[in-house]
This record gives sequence, C-alpha cells and structure tokens, in this order.
Amino acid sequence: MQGPPRRPTVTSTIGHVPVGSQHPIVVQSMTNTDTRDVLATTEQVATLARAGSEIVRITVNDAGAAAAVPEIRARLDDMGVVAPLVGDFHYNGHILLREFPATAEALAKYRINPGNVGAGRHHDTNFTTMIEVAKAYGRPVRIGVNWGSLDQALLTALMDENARLSEPLPAREVMIEAMLRSALDSAELAERTGLPHDHILLSAKVSNARDLWDVYRRLAQRCDYPLHLGLTEAGMGVKGAVSSTAGLAVLLAEGIGDTIRVSLTPDPGAPREREVEIAQEVLQALDLRRFAPSVTACPGCGRTTSTLFQEMARDIQAYLKAQMPHWKERYPGVEALKVAVMGCVVNGPGESKHADIGISLPGTGESPKAPVYRDGAFVTTLQGDAIVPEFNRMLDAYVERRFGGGHASEASERALERVELPGA
Repeated sequence: MQGPPRRPTVTSTIGHVPVGSQHPIVVQSMTNTDTRDVLATTEQVATLARAGSEIVRITVNDAGAAAAVPEIRARLDDMGVVAPLVGDFHYNGHILLREFPATAEALAKYRINPGNVGAGRHHDTNFTTMIEVAKAYGRPVRIGVNWGSLDQALLTALMDENARLSEPLPAREVMIEAMLRSALDSAELAERTGLPHDHILLSAKVSNARDLWDVYRRLAQRCDYPLHLGLTEAGMGVKGAVSSTAGLAVLLAEGIGDTIRVSLTPDPGAPREREVEIAQEVLQALDLRRFAPSVTACPGCGRTTSTLFQEMARDIQAYLKAQMPHWKERYPGVEALKVAVMGCVVNGPGESKHADIGISLPGTGESPKAPVYRDGAFVTTLQGDAIVPEFNRMLDAYVERRFGGGHASEASERALERVELPGA
C-alpha cells in the first residue's frame, strides 16, 4: 500500500494481531449487547468479525458480564471466529479481573480508563491491581483516556497550577495537557509495576475532530506507544460518518494511528457492522489498506437522468460485495481490483480505461449500449436487458485470470474474449 510514512512505534500483539510499527492499521469495533446475554453477544461479535473487525471490544461491567466472557470466547472458537476479545473496564475492573481469572485469561487485552479506576489513595492501588493481572496473564492493556471522564483530581491540580501563572493558558489547553498527562503518567506507572513497554497502547479520545487532531499530534510527539484513534461519540448517520472520517483521515494521513474505531451511533435496527465498513472505507480511501475492490462511479447529472445507470452501479457493487467472501479465499490480492461503472460519454470511457475493468453508458435518452474496457483497451459493447449479468460474468472471468494464478476456465476465457453482440 502507498501512504504516508508511519510514526515509529513499538509493536504490541493483541491475541494473534500485531499492532504498531509498520504493521497494517487495525480496524476495531465494539458490541452494544448486554454481555450477560451470551448468545446475542457471541452472534454480534461474529457478525462484526465477518464484516472485517479484526479486534472486538465487549463491555465487562459486572459479575454477570465477567462470568459470561469465557463462554463467549469458547463459542466463538467453536464457530471459527478468531477475532481477539478486549474487555472494557470502568470503575470495578480491579475487582472483576481479580475475582474472575477465567475471564482475565479469555480476554486478549484489557481497556483501562484511568479517569474512573478510583479516587484519592484508591486510584493507584486499583490501577496497579489491574496491571498485575495483565502481567500474570501476559496481556497488553490500552490505557484509554476520555475527555468526558477525565481524572478530576489531575485536572483540578493542573487548573489550579495554570491559574497561578502570570498569563494563564486557555482552559482547552489545560484540558488537553490533562489528557496527555493522564495517559502518559498511567503508562509510566504501568511500567513501574512491571508491565512491558510493548504491552501498552494509548488512546485519548474527544468528540470533536479538531480537538482530536491536537491531542493526538501532541501525544505522538511524546511517546512511541501504539495509538488507538477514534472519536468518543461520532453521532448517527451521515453526521457520524463524516465526523469520524474528518477526525481520523487527517491524523492517518500524517502517519499517526495504529488502530481505529468509528464510534457510530446506529439508527434503530441498523446493522452494528456499519462502523466497521466506514473504518475500512477510510483506510481504503487513503490507500493505507485494501479490503474490497474499489468501484469508481460518477455521481450522475442531467446526462444520466435515467435510473438505468443508478441501478447498474448499485447492482454491480452489490455483486462485488457478495462475491468477496469467496474471492478472498480463492484469489489472493483481489482487494486491489479497480472497477469503473460510469453513466455517460463525458468521463465514462476515460475512467473505464483507467480502471482494471470498466463499463460506461452513453447517457440519457439513448439506447442502453455499454462499452466495456479491460486493462485500458476496448473489449466489447453490451446492450439489452442483460447488461449487468453479462458484465458480472466478465468480472468473474477477469478475476479468475488475473488473481487465480494465470489459469482460467474455458467458460471464463470465453467471457474474457467475448465478441461484440450483433447490432451493438
């Protein structure tokens, strides 16, 4: 993959997934089921993993949830779902990890929020208790600071210190420094407790893209721990997708970030895996990773008022998505495939030639004749009611020949060498 140079980091391993250094940026997600519901949580983890989530975080908030984790892990293993599970702990993690050793072992990583491990003299004691468990089981931890649950004692101390300055800094600057200090001081305490340097990841999440940029740029300058990126609350629908993209893309383009999550609020009944799809699209748009063939499709204009172009683009993209589970297993590298589905003669032929394989309609009010280009050269013209099925067969043939080790079936070769239809 081409992309910006990554900032130098150590490598941490979460289950079987390496994170940091020059390893691929990892896509994460989180369930929203009641973890005590073993069946529902197992199914959602499996769904997220199948959608491409390489690490899945689950809530571990009480004894019932903690007791359910080993069974969830066992059921996932039986299903062949290997995505590591991360336990999300707040307030009582020091109790749950100590009282449920099978849970501590079943989880691949612990997420600890230093802002709510306890106050006063209990803060360090509770925090180091969790670190001791992580040491015992050889587990990495993510020290995750959140803007909305910041260590109030630390924030108050820094605010008081700032107020005594002859020229106090704006409150926002003090808040950012408090987040950085909370994360870095906690990491230092974890290492003093004996947790290896490469078993620590950091995050410092806020809910605004510009704040996210400032926090992570400064954090990246002050440590070499792998960093997990994401807004705390991106929002719903278009707003959530755009906010997350704005927050993540700028940092990723600067080489900052080793794992990402899009914290999307789903519409009622909407699939949870939408957050995985958006995270993948962000990485793919930045040319950092490939997860599926990229489809170039024009937005449509007065030349493409016919719904035929829209239906064609929709159906071809749906076909590619449906084929990917099979193609990924059989055709290594197929994620690099570039397909163009264009609507008129203005940019259609040019974009189709730039793609690996592309199809273009002539525009509104004309007969549905669609020239097809493969590897920059015109191949044939499709027409009639079977344009999409015909093109999909050509896609199958192209994928088989290019990504199948140079060998294609007789049927595929016929599709590849398809001659122009009579009257086309």
